[in-house]
Amino acid sequence: MSEEQKEELTVETEAAEAVVEETVAEAPAEEAVEATEEKPAKKRGRGRKQKIEATEEKPQSEWTERVVQISRVTKVVKGGKKLSFRAIVIVGNQKGQVGVGCAKASEVIIAIQKAIADGRKNLITVPIFKTTIPHPITGRSGAGAVMLRPASEGTGIIAGGAVRLVLELAGIENILSKSLGSKSPLNAANATLDALKKLTPFTDVAKKRGLTMAELLN
Repeated sequence: MSEEQKEELTVETEAAEAVVEETVAEAPAEEAVEATEEKPAKKRGRGRKQKIEATEEKPQSEWTERVVQISRVTKVVKGGKKLSFRAIVIVGNQKGQVGVGCAKASEVIIAIQKAIADGRKNLITVPIFKTTIPHPITGRSGAGAVMLRPASEGTGIIAGGAVRLVLELAGIENILSKSLGSKSPLNAANATLDALKKLTPFTDVAKKRGLTMAELLN
C-alpha cells in the first residue's frame, strides 16, 4: 500500500470513530429527555391516588357502645360442661336515646356484637329537661333498685358503675343517684332504664292539667 492509501484509511477510521462517539453521546440525552417527560405523568398518577384515598372516608356513627361486663358462663350438658361468654353492653347517642343489651356466645367478640344488636333493638327515649331529669323517680329490676333525683347546673353525674354509663350515654349531664339492693351490673343497668322509662315530661303534665308550660313551671 502506498502512503496516500494509508492516509485515506486513517482519515476514514477517524471519521467513523467520531460518528460512533456522537451517537453514544446523543443516546443518554434522549433517554434523559424521555425520563423527564415520564416523571410528571407518574407524579400525576400518585396525586390522583391520594385524592381518591382522601375522599373515601368512612362516616362516623353517632351511636356509642360501652361494655359493662364480660363474664364466663358454664352450662351443664350431656357429656360435660359447655363454656361460653356473656357480655353486657350499653348503647346510646347522648341525645336522649339509650338501651341495654345482653348476649351470650362462644367467643367474646361475637358476644359483644350480639349484645350491641340487642341494645339497639331495646332503645328508649328519655325526656330531658335542660340538662337533668324532670322529677325524682325510682326504678326496679329483680332484686336491684336505683333512685334518681334532679340536680342543678354544675353538679355533674353523681353515680357509679353501670348506672353512670347509662346516664352518660342517655345525654344527662346533672343528676343525683343511689343504687339500692342488688349490686349486679345487669340489675343496676336495667333498674336505671326502668326509672328513665317512667319519667313524665312537663309537656304531658301541662296538657293533663290544662296549663301552659310557663304556668306549670311558675
